[in-house]
Amino acid sequence: MNVLLILSDEHSREITGCYGNALVRTPNLDALAARGVVFENAYCNSPICVPSRASLATGDYVHRTGYWDSAAAYDGGVPSWHHRVRAAGHDVVSIGKLHFRCADDDNGFSAVHHPIYVVDGIGDAHGLLRTSRRVREVARELAAEAGRGASPYTYFDATVADATVRWIRARASQPNGTPWVLFSSMVSPHYPLIAPDAFYDLYDGVALPGPRLYDHVDRPDHPVIAHYRATWNYDDFFDAERLAAGLRAYYGLCSFLDHQIGKILAALDESGFGDDTLVIYTSDHGESLGNRGLWGKSVMYEEACAVPLVAAGPGLPAGERCSTAVSLVDIYPTIVEALCGALDERECALPGESLVALAREMPSDRVVFSELHDDGSLTGTFMLRRGNWKLVHYAGYSPQLFDLSADPFETCDLAGDPAAGDIQGQLYDALHRILDPESVNERVFADQRARIEQLGGVEGILARADFNFTPVPD
Repeated sequence: MNVLLILSDEHSREITGCYGNALVRTPNLDALAARGVVFENAYCNSPICVPSRASLATGDYVHRTGYWDSAAAYDGGVPSWHHRVRAAGHDVVSIGKLHFRCADDDNGFSAVHHPIYVVDGIGDAHGLLRTSRRVREVARELAAEAGRGASPYTYFDATVADATVRWIRARASQPNGTPWVLFSSMVSPHYPLIAPDAFYDLYDGVALPGPRLYDHVDRPDHPVIAHYRATWNYDDFFDAERLAAGLRAYYGLCSFLDHQIGKILAALDESGFGDDTLVIYTSDHGESLGNRGLWGKSVMYEEACAVPLVAAGPGLPAGERCSTAVSLVDIYPTIVEALCGALDERECALPGESLVALAREMPSDRVVFSELHDDGSLTGTFMLRRGNWKLVHYAGYSPQLFDLSADPFETCDLAGDPAAGDIQGQLYDALHRILDPESVNERVFADQRARIEQLGGVEGILARADFNFTPVPD
């Protein structure tokens, strides 16, 4: 079969119709869900762009590959599913955002169109200063820009969608019988929170729900969360008017994204590829959207580390909802098995499993894992989900424990509660089977200190231009 992987950026899964949101208009994703499988408990493996995309590419955790922050982008040095499928003789084409190191690396694709790489082949060097008590001044832009209009990101996404449509049509006009993989990667609904007029106006007069736990007395006071909120102090610049504009723009961007996806899926069906193409839609991480006074990603609450994941095509049932916990590392074996058959010995040791198999078997106690070692994170943060339970371990600080069946919005931290002692111990056993969080934390900080020196020390990094999001190519 063929594989079409559509990736968005910073899409909160709760702002999607097929995940139960009755206000947002996402008809094309909802139609894809109706003919396929909605994975209800899907996660990224690091809630920030660069390391998340490295896990998606390699099928592995970032503490095992070393691509663990926004200044350590994927460079082709670890085998990816792109390399594997290309080596098997198939076309593997990328259109859109990669957020890999640079074009000079062999990233495993047969062809690359309209890529976005990290800035200067380095990325966000400021993020290496993650424990310093400083404020990222560019955070003020988020509220100031929120509203209607066009942005470089919406222009970019329209370009990516149109290029994807052209590629599908061209391939259909010159069939060679060889299966292909097409990776179409857009940036919406990532900020800036600027939605084109037609999509912003979809929510004119719609009473959008405000952020949860937004009052200062309700916000979590965990020191690691407080440090992130102080570093990226987005919410300091939102008043009631700016908040309403930001929420409306985010909903508009989700609908704009859905419209681009609709163009791609229509071209797939019109070209005759619809019946023999596995279509996967997901995002690299979520968006806090003001909940708990937080914006962006970089925390382990559901709104930031959970992602939408919908798949349809050969081998998958229609209209199915899969409650099994999955993550982005599961995409590697899904694609390789679809085009290459069985995994090799190295791939069998990777943590992922095929989404097709998981949708059929639906194991109830599967473990998924995410970690964070990036800007604003005072220490290494490690999340483990199993069944209804979620453990968040902060190296050197108190953990968090949530029962997501009883407390889906994570308002009641059960860490240290004697009634939850057994389950907390079981989750820690599972976490330590994956890694030793304290030793990994030390190793990451040592590596980041070395790279700070390579970049001219703290003064050298502060002399570099700061930015709120990676600019698109000219």
